[in-house]
Amino acid sequence: MTKPAASKRHLPTSPFKAPATPAPKHFAVGDQVTHDIYGLGRVIGIEEGIAALVDFGSAQMRILSPYAKMTKL
Repeated sequence: MTKPAASKRHLPTSPFKAPATPAPKHFAVGDQVTHDIYGLGRVIGIEEGIAALVDFGSAQMRILSPYAKMTKL
């Protein structure tokens, strides 16, 4: 088995800019969202900084932060 590649760290003495970290996404109860796997849904609960509970019609899913596959509509 092979190990996954480790992310490269930025050295303070590097002449290149450090990669920008994306801002965390914020969702509120009632927001309509879309998910790459589950499709359209509505946020029905929030665990601040941890997860969002989303109703996708056929199922309710707990989507963990950083919500990489979920976007607000």
